[in-house]
Amino acid sequence: MRINLKVPFAEKDEAKKLGARWDAARKLWYVEGKADLSPFARWSPSPHDGAAAPATAVKATGRKMEASSLVIVGSSYRACQPVCECPPWEVCPRCEAISFPHPASAGARA
Repeated sequence: MRINLKVPFAEKDEAKKLGARWDAARKLWYVEGKADLSPFARWSPSPHDGAAAPATAVKATGRKMEASSLVIVGSSYRACQPVCECPPWEVCPRCEAISFPHPASAGARA
């Protein structure tokens, strides 16, 4: 089982001598497969730090946050079914009737 540690930079050499390893991707120290964790107790993170979570939970949390991103819809939102296959940021002759006028071209038409 992997346990992430909160090791201050000044104490990194001592943690390394005790068997802690550095995770360069996450930029933290951890201990894995140790039966006796008492030498690492002072670097044990508090439960709400998030650093105590196992590596798999950190990855799952990242995916969960990505998947649960909110789309905020403003008061001017108008849902439209696509009329053609052109990208939404381009306006072709087929979808011109349902598109919003571009601010630059709106001044030119007035």
